[in-house]
Amino acid sequence: MTSSKQIFGIILTLLGLAGLIYTAVQIIDSDSDSFKTLIVVGILGLIFFSAGVKLLTALRDT
Repeated sequence: MTSSKQIFGIILTLLGLAGLIYTAVQIIDSDSDSFKTLIVVGILGLIFFSAGVKLLTALRDT
């Protein structure tokens, strides 16, 4: 049975991964004029991804 913390960790990880993939695709496309938006989305994606992975590993250790 999955707990709400595990579901939250999975959601955070997936959101972070989506943000990182979006940033990578936009950088490779290089037609984007909004560099600040890419930085913000990339940093938020990295934060969400690392928080989700950390939460999932902390739950598996217990």
